[in-house]
Amino acid sequence: MVLFELINPAPLTQNVKSREANIYLYRAMWLIGWIPPKAGLLRYVYLFWTCVPFAFGVFYLPVGFVISYVKEFRNFTPGEFLTSLQVCINVYGASVKSTITYAFLWRLRKTEQLLDTLDRRLQTDSDRQKIHNMVARSNYAFLIYSFIYCGYAGSTFLSYTLGGHPPWSVYNPFVDWRDGLGSLWIQAIFEYITMSFAVLQDQLSDTYPLMFTIIFRAHMDVLKDHVRSLRMDPDKSEQQNYEDLVNCVIDHKIILRCCDMIRPMISRTIFVQFALIGSVLGLTLINVFFFSNFWKGVASFLFVITILLQTFPFCYTCNLLIDDGDDLANTIFQSNWVDAEPRYKATLIHFLHNVQQPIIFIAGGIVPISMSSNISVAKFAFSIITIVRQMNLAEKFQ
Repeated sequence: MVLFELINPAPLTQNVKSREANIYLYRAMWLIGWIPPKAGLLRYVYLFWTCVPFAFGVFYLPVGFVISYVKEFRNFTPGEFLTSLQVCINVYGASVKSTITYAFLWRLRKTEQLLDTLDRRLQTDSDRQKIHNMVARSNYAFLIYSFIYCGYAGSTFLSYTLGGHPPWSVYNPFVDWRDGLGSLWIQAIFEYITMSFAVLQDQLSDTYPLMFTIIFRAHMDVLKDHVRSLRMDPDKSEQQNYEDLVNCVIDHKIILRCCDMIRPMISRTIFVQFALIGSVLGLTLINVFFFSNFWKGVASFLFVITILLQTFPFCYTCNLLIDDGDDLANTIFQSNWVDAEPRYKATLIHFLHNVQQPIIFIAGGIVPISMSSNISVAKFAFSIITIVRQMNLAEKFQ
């Protein structure tokens, strides 16, 4: 399909840039109102649309959940309450993350300008093929996220509405869903549209770190190939070999600058998610194990997947990025430098020293972002389940 042509690597005859790895990401940002036109009347119309998803997804939903608990708490069944509560906690986190992401969008643009510099330094068809594959892989990953996030929202909407209850039980001052089937569907559709705003905003906040780290890894892979080819061409002079080494050093510094540019965004958004993942995952698993029927269980299971997707793929990519740094250091040491001139060797030693400093992202300036950290914060979910089982809380609420 032409709509999804970007999930396949483009031919080498086509000029592809690293920033094209985020085409689907930016299309979603445009859809949600995050990328306004630069000038003209349409800019002001678009800015009005920007306020609509923020008004409902960032401000109304968190307040609506709380009001619903105050006014309707006695009418909740345990399963309905857990379904609402697990989403409520995640909505508060999503509101903070999406606000941070929107406020720091300029950092993504600055990062892409640095990536354009790296693109101009591609040398061979092999280099370009790596970038083409990376672009397809990134857009494909974003589509997978989209299908899963939208699948959760749609399955929750259908399973609860067909069961005679609003999907998330968000407070609505204008509609009482108990007045009849028509009111139920009006309330359910309103909740679905509102939640779709929040889900898309949350998806954008969750996917941009993964997209950009995939890009960084591709350029690290290209750099390793350039290092392997140092001093391997017998027709080059020592001066030309030295210039090739300097170019490799510059490429590595640009990659580090890309990481530094996007690091403040990642630090804040991932810290918020780390703070919430254990409790949200625990409540969701309790709902699945003790209070869900088949279709509601499917919706909750998709929600579990979305929670895991918010951090696990990115943390895994961070681990791979650290490994890439180690591989690059080994590649430099194993390159053809033994009989090089002293100036070449001195620059190589400096390069090797800098490369040995791992590329690490830190959540909130406190927790290193890695698989081990992610597993540690996710373990809290199993602590919640253990407490519920030991105290027989599920049986008491049924």
